[in-house]
Amino acid sequence: MLALGLVTAIRREIPGLGTKKLYLLLREPLQKSGIAMGRDRLHELLRAHRLLIRHGRAVPKTTHSNHLLRKYPNLIKQLPITETEQVWVCDLTYIYVGFDFNYLSLITDASSKKTVGYCLHQFLSTEGCLIALEMALSTRSKQGNGLIHHSDRGVQYCSFEYVKRLKAAAIAISMTDSGEAYENQIAERVNNGILKHEFRLNQVFKSHMEALLAVETGIRNYNTLRPHMSCGYLTPSQAHQVEEPLVKQWKNKSSVGKADGI
Repeated sequence: MLALGLVTAIRREIPGLGTKKLYLLLREPLQKSGIAMGRDRLHELLRAHRLLIRHGRAVPKTTHSNHLLRKYPNLIKQLPITETEQVWVCDLTYIYVGFDFNYLSLITDASSKKTVGYCLHQFLSTEGCLIALEMALSTRSKQGNGLIHHSDRGVQYCSFEYVKRLKAAAIAISMTDSGEAYENQIAERVNNGILKHEFRLNQVFKSHMEALLAVETGIRNYNTLRPHMSCGYLTPSQAHQVEEPLVKQWKNKSSVGKADGI
């Protein structure tokens, strides 16, 4: 009952958090209470109480790359990511609001996985992407370090206004060679995976303000509460402060992970 209570408390803040990361957060409080519980036992406990997380199919993309605007080459294809503010990855997805959609623009630091800029806009336009970019620029602490902005080839990122702002900030422009998600994996994973499923941004919201509040809360909790495997189980905000290269702990392809959608 203590373990289930702790799970309930954590899921209030991160509703879709899977077994592996739940166990990481629960291990210390359970040990302090004298409870010996491994990850497999926690998984079975969650299964018995129907608390496992199972994700649905991936959602459609919002990328419109069939346009005549200039498309830039992929600069990060073979680039080792070794520090923060080396590469920002960007993505745009939709959020259900009533019978319509709002559009979420996200900018993520490729090293720390921290969301550094975002905007939930009511229209699929360049304006929302620019607002997210301005937020990201306001957090920038390293000037003149050769920052690269990587995105898909969508019309918003190729637009005159967006490209002009990147060039004014002396940021190199990189784009996927095609529209494939694997060429922008970090942004796709954070946007369409973690935030939508673990933080329940894939639900239907009643209004723009309700959706915006959920987005703000979800991103804040993602940055400050959720341990990240590719950051040595630090939260993105913690990883963003680390100077040395981060220790990566890649996903365990075990049956537990598959069943729980980790």
